Amino acid sequence: MKVSRLGKIMVGAMAFSVAVAAVAQDGPYANVNIQTVPVAGNVSMLIGAGGNIGVSAGADGILIIDDQFAPLAGRIKDAIEALGARVPKYLLNTHFHGDHTGGNADFGAESLIVAHENVRSRMAAGDAPAVALPVVTYDDDVSIHFNGEEITLIYMADGHTDTDSVVMFAGSNVIHMGDHFFNGGFPFVDLGNGGTVAGYIRNLEKALSWIGDDTAVIPGHGPLGDKASLLAFYNVVKDTSTAIRVMKSQRMSKEEIVAAGLDDMYASWGGGFINEQRWIETVFDSYPR
Repeated sequence: MKVSRLGKIMVGAMAFSVAVAAVAQDGPYANVNIQTVPVAGNVSMLIGAGGNIGVSAGADGILIIDDQFAPLAGRIKDAIEALGARVPKYLLNTHFHGDHTGGNADFGAESLIVAHENVRSRMAAGDAPAVALPVVTYDDDVSIHFNGEEITLIYMADGHTDTDSVVMFAGSNVIHMGDHFFNGGFPFVDLGNGGTVAGYIRNLEKALSWIGDDTAVIPGHGPLGDKASLLAFYNVVKDTSTAIRVMKSQRMSKEEIVAAGLDDMYASWGGGFINEQRWIETVFDSYPR
């Protein structure tokens, strides 16, 4: 059967329309690829859009930490299937922000979601569907024995938000910091949802005291790190917040501090999600005069 030139044009147009519709459906995530980075022991890190995902893969199955955005759920499943199984047995949420819990509604139908009790409270208050909510919650910490090691979620109060935990893998010697670590950039401290700069710094000090020089450190955002990179981040957060507080104590306004800026040595740290101005404003608003 011959196909007319008009028919070929119509077929081509239909194919183009389908492709455009697919891109429109995924929106800004249409071209996001999920990259798998081996970390240590049973643990890998998935990089895509949103918060970095931790993965434990072994004889017991798959456990993941966070799940980025809803349109990426299928691609995340493809990535973890290559590590052993398409459906994780456990999904741990480091906190409630949508770039870390956006896939919960997809994964929650088949995976057990574990998170701090405040994650469930804030997600429920935000009208998340029941299937997306954590079904196992805790107040201080909880351990899961999986793939031959103890995996412990530890609550970090009043830091990035009031919902955050870090996750420690005892056997693999890995810690997932969630958004208590923006590797190479100023952090986002969500003052409107229980976060404080003082608490953020205290939580970093705790985490640094728990890990060794050879511990692999998965950040919430940015490349895979280690204790040295986490310490560098801590020093930037602490030193810049101290400098901002000193200027505030000298009766400088927020606008005056923004205009004065930080030392040039911190210029590269403002190139991410939080630029220098937003970091100055966050510190200013987080502390009383």
